Amino acid sequence: MQFSIGVEYALHCMLYMVDLPAGKSVGIKDLAAYQGVSETYLSKVYTKLRKSGLVKSIPGVNGGYELAGKPEDITFWDIIEAIEGASPLFQCAEIRQNELLLDKDNLPDTHTKCPCLIKVVMLEAEDQMRQYLRNKTLAWLHGQVAEKLPEEHKRATMEWFQKAVAR
Repeated sequence: MQFSIGVEYALHCMLYMVDLPAGKSVGIKDLAAYQGVSETYLSKVYTKLRKSGLVKSIPGVNGGYELAGKPEDITFWDIIEAIEGASPLFQCAEIRQNELLLDKDNLPDTHTKCPCLIKVVMLEAEDQMRQYLRNKTLAWLHGQVAEKLPEEHKRATMEWFQKAVAR
């Protein structure tokens, strides 16, 4: 299992958006430049975020994107699901039904009608991961980063984005 790099770019870019002044937006061009990623790629990521209702697109010459909700309401899982989709990570193909030595006509219901135990375990693990990621929000991430980053770096980042927003 591996999440695409789009998840990482989305989390980083949305983190920077937490500090945008109310009513201000930031453009893909600026977000892409700051992250060192192509505008085309980041635009695709932001299309998914917009369709999921996590960011709002602001039209116009000075338009861009702003968060569609409060940072404390946007979870890591919301962002992952927006980028990766809602399909389960584990796909059970019911290969137990293909077992060569079993007489398929005489299999007990406990083998054919009950859920595959492997599937049950995998889905339980996925659910635990999903719950953990639902407990981590942009607000939490923002607080953690603020505690760890040197003041000069925080100040420089905020100034860079303030200039970008002012354009």
